[in-house]
Amino acid sequence: MTILLATHDHCLRRSTLSSHCVGRIAHLTDCKQLTEMDVKRLCDKVSRRIGSSDADVHNDLRLAYVPCATGNHKLTQSAPPPIYSIAQAREILVDESNVQPVRCPVTVCGDIHGQFHDLSELFRIGGNSPDTNYLFMGDYVDRGYYSVETVTLLVALKVRYRDRVTILRGNHESRQITQVYGFYDECLRKYGNANVWKFFTDLFDYLPLTALIDDSIFCLHGGLSPSIDTLDHIRSIDRIQEVPHEGPMCDLLWSDPDDRCGWGISPRGAGYTFGQDISEAFNHNNGLTLVARAHQLVMEGYNWSHDRNVVTIFSAPNYCYRCGNQAAIMEIDENLKYTFLQFDPAPRLGEPLVSRRVPDYFL
Repeated sequence: MTILLATHDHCLRRSTLSSHCVGRIAHLTDCKQLTEMDVKRLCDKVSRRIGSSDADVHNDLRLAYVPCATGNHKLTQSAPPPIYSIAQAREILVDESNVQPVRCPVTVCGDIHGQFHDLSELFRIGGNSPDTNYLFMGDYVDRGYYSVETVTLLVALKVRYRDRVTILRGNHESRQITQVYGFYDECLRKYGNANVWKFFTDLFDYLPLTALIDDSIFCLHGGLSPSIDTLDHIRSIDRIQEVPHEGPMCDLLWSDPDDRCGWGISPRGAGYTFGQDISEAFNHNNGLTLVARAHQLVMEGYNWSHDRNVVTIFSAPNYCYRCGNQAAIMEIDENLKYTFLQFDPAPRLGEPLVSRRVPDYFL
């Protein structure tokens, strides 16, 4: 399913160059993968000319594309390098805070895990970018069949609409984890080498760890840390590194809420479990109304815990193509009122119906 990233009227207001750029990104929404060189350009280089319009700037991000992987591909020749001075794409992310401020209205999304067609369904349900502001809370790759196409689209949207799309780091945005759970192997299969995997995993180091919506709703992938009492503690973390095996940065990406009070040892082998007393104290100390996080499969797509101090959002329906769960996104309006939109998997020919059941525990 093609996602329309701008309405027809919006395109008419833009120049021909801007319409051409939107058309390029629209090809990504048709599950097209880029050439290796164009992935590198997307991750490393964005055209920027001082005083230029968005239309001029983004027309210079010339992307060649090939069909979604179904075997061997002949990669198309990419366009010549941009003529303007180059700014690295990672500089868009490195300028963002460990606690990235986000303004409402915004739609908050959980794990995607390479389920590209379900990401398309998410956009169909939640609205087109840039008409809808989005905050994604990590885990874009691994497990699903289309991690390459999924993360490419989300990074392209971030580059194109940097103030309207926020992408946080999840525990799967990691070199070690992606070598075990699919993204590395998918890059080898689709490109014949690990270069694209390296381009993206190098970029992952620059993703913000958390976001703060209008100083009220704290968003992150995993959960809280016994090493962190305040948001200023998070702001002081040096995040530009591989996800550590322990410590506060690890905890933010790996921890989970639990029914038991206090801190506990996580069955995941990284991070901690934390009880209602912990989340209530953290919210009170930091003037927060809610912690929104992802990281855990919940069968209805969202789940309240800790007396509504914490909400888990999971946006990959029928996770791993076998769990039978719904997905959800959280719409937050200008007054910080939120609504959950649930959705089922995007229809795909040949995929068997899956009965809903309580799934196995997933990393």
